[in-house]
Amino acid sequence: MKKFLTLSIFTSILLSLSLPYSYAITDTNSGQNFKKESKLFKNKNKVEEETRILDYINYDWWRKQNDSLLEKYIELALEKNNDIKIAALNIEIAKNSVTIARADQLPSLSISPSPVLMKMPYQTKSQGSFSLPIIASYELDLFGKNWDKTKSSKKLLESTKFNTQTSDIAVVSMVGATYYNIVKFDELIKNQEKLVEERGEIFRLMKISNKEGITSTSDLILAEKNYVLAQNDLLDYKKYRQNALNALAVLIGDSAENSKNYERISYNGLNDNFNIPSEISSEIIVNRPDYKAAEKQLEAAGIDIRVAKKEFLPTIDILGLVTFIAQSGVDMGWNTAVAALGAGASLPIFTGFKRVANLKISKAKYQQLLQKYEKTNLTAIQEINDSLYNLKSDNDKYINNKKALEIQNKDYELTQSKFNKGVISKLDLLQHEETLLYVKQLTTTAKMDCFIDKISLYKATGAKI
Repeated sequence: MKKFLTLSIFTSILLSLSLPYSYAITDTNSGQNFKKESKLFKNKNKVEEETRILDYINYDWWRKQNDSLLEKYIELALEKNNDIKIAALNIEIAKNSVTIARADQLPSLSISPSPVLMKMPYQTKSQGSFSLPIIASYELDLFGKNWDKTKSSKKLLESTKFNTQTSDIAVVSMVGATYYNIVKFDELIKNQEKLVEERGEIFRLMKISNKEGITSTSDLILAEKNYVLAQNDLLDYKKYRQNALNALAVLIGDSAENSKNYERISYNGLNDNFNIPSEISSEIIVNRPDYKAAEKQLEAAGIDIRVAKKEFLPTIDILGLVTFIAQSGVDMGWNTAVAALGAGASLPIFTGFKRVANLKISKAKYQQLLQKYEKTNLTAIQEINDSLYNLKSDNDKYINNKKALEIQNKDYELTQSKFNKGVISKLDLLQHEETLLYVKQLTTTAKMDCFIDKISLYKATGAKI
């Protein structure tokens, strides 16, 4: 019988180590109440999360653009964009990684009910027993190794949150840039359609003049070429606009089939006061989420080196066992319990230089992340300088193009007056109007480039302008 009991305990321990068992007692009514409370708490967290997102993407900056349609697309992107959802799931993964790391600091408890039925030799009846082993184990974190692992995972969680902010700002910036590109192509297409019409009429008049010997054949060929090129430009503008509409559909999590119905502001409804800052302090880069993420990754890597060094130290484990055994016809109680408590220290002597290699890897990763951190710093300064310079340069170009457009408008008015008086031909009038439309295209492009540059500056400063 002693052998039988020993076998039962041994079997129970093996089962407990391989098949941990957990259970919970839940009251139906209290469970329902808990679910309701959890749902309310989840909704509250959702509101807080949305408020936090609107804060770090600087939603007030977008409101200052005075375009409710653009705001609508940004809100749709924040709600439905796939990249934003992926980034949010990365945070969830990082949170659970912290939970896993923290679990290594806590004792583990397992329970494994083990019924056994055996027939002994020379006996006609079978004998049974039931054992209920409860095993507790705990790694004594005397040197703080597990605590350091938890701190490292927390740093990585913070880094993931900052990376999520970077992703959200990038998506919102793409929405704004794509939206303004659509507005730009709307205006370019409108002007280009007029230009195609004008060049078609010029070509028609050129053919008449060529037949009468007034215009040379080379001028006629040039007029036809310009007409064909204008048609090609119109096709390109329409293609670019459709591509931009499709891109906007993806950004807001919609089907490209619906993109043709997207509303947008008119070109003339845009304000051209860009409020360009004269300079931006280089200290603003410390507020960029990618800079903060690189900083947290570097801190985590430093902790990982400390963990790798502590792998050379001994591991101290504490193990506790309580097993309740009941034989056939015997009630289970404290008089049938077997308890044990022990501790031990282990120190690997030779592991094929695994721990040495792990330490070297940790140090190399730290140096790698240090280089990434410094690169992020330099890249941030470059992006801010480039964006600010581009905005100033394109704004100067827009101002010059506006002046040129005003001059061309006056010239066209004079030309139209001459045409009304019969001083010049319709062909001359059309050629002046062609030049006017060309300058309009240049002005449109320069103005919309300024809006794109503003968004680039917004993104480069980490939405802190």
